[in-house]
Amino acid sequence: MHLGLMSGTSLDGVDAALVETDGEGVARPGASLTLPYDAALRSRLRGLLDRAETLARDDPELAEAERALTDRHAEAVAALLARAGVAARAVVALGFHGQTILHRPERRLTWQIGDAARLAEATGIAVVHDFRSADVAAGGQGAPLAPLWHAALAGGLARPLAVLNLGGVANVTWIGADGAVLACDTGPGNGPLDDWVAGRAGVPYDEGGRIAAAGRVAVAVLARLMAHPFFAVPPPKSLDRLDFARAIAASGLAALSTADGAATLAAFTAASVAAVRAHLPAPPLRWLVTGGGRHNAAIMGALRATLGAPVDPVEAVGWDGDALEAQAFAYLAARSLRGLPLSLPTTTGVSRPLPGGRLARPE
Repeated sequence: MHLGLMSGTSLDGVDAALVETDGEGVARPGASLTLPYDAALRSRLRGLLDRAETLARDDPELAEAERALTDRHAEAVAALLARAGVAARAVVALGFHGQTILHRPERRLTWQIGDAARLAEATGIAVVHDFRSADVAAGGQGAPLAPLWHAALAGGLARPLAVLNLGGVANVTWIGADGAVLACDTGPGNGPLDDWVAGRAGVPYDEGGRIAAAGRVAVAVLARLMAHPFFAVPPPKSLDRLDFARAIAASGLAALSTADGAATLAAFTAASVAAVRAHLPAPPLRWLVTGGGRHNAAIMGALRATLGAPVDPVEAVGWDGDALEAQAFAYLAARSLRGLPLSLPTTTGVSRPLPGGRLARPE
């Protein structure tokens, strides 16, 4: 049994999931939960993300946030084990992603905060962490890392298949009829829309897509956003949470109403996903959507209108979209302990299938 932990670019909380796996053929998802961050921690993490380019590694605010983040992860582990009735000693390792505050693979830099040694001590369980650094150091994008898990789950499904994760950033896993895997970030997920409604409506996200549904897409603004050079680049490619911030600021979005801006950003997410189709080896027969964005009816409606194939939440095939990323890091922890690759040339652009992760054991 392995336990995965994921804190994504939406900054909303910790997802935790148990998986019985050997990192290869055996993969049985178990119990899961989400432990939200309180407003203070979320605000603190967002502040670090905004300052990450100039943030000193010994900044006291960073140390305080990292402790709070780690302790919240320890609480998630304890809560999940209690819910599942599983003893800590039954867990081989925790897969601890940490919180990404800066991702610049072109500079061979990726930064996830979180204290693995502290988490190991708090839980009494070995912790696999630092999943992305080896890939980035070897010239890879360091993201996305869930594709091997998606492929492991998708063995019995019709292919070609696309698994789309709508977090703060959106990414896709394409799985071919022969089992080949291709992956990349597609563009913004929920991140810009979350920021827009937080600033305009004082809410953390557009629940159900209701604000976006009340607005109209500003076609000219959308066209300016889609002119970003990222969309012409073939996979593999990845993004930082704030990579589109400058383009959004220059697009004219600020002149729109709250609802029209939300509608335009929802359409931007869908158009970004549609743009990746030109880079896929074959059209997917189906798109399965995971992550928080699958709950946004405006985004899902725009995807269905633009992708030209069925679009369904992953629950349609029995997967748990709230736990999928956490499950992936349980699976990757098992692979890391066995020295198996976490990334491939077709998922991150690294030159060869590459193992990764580091191990922290409780004293």
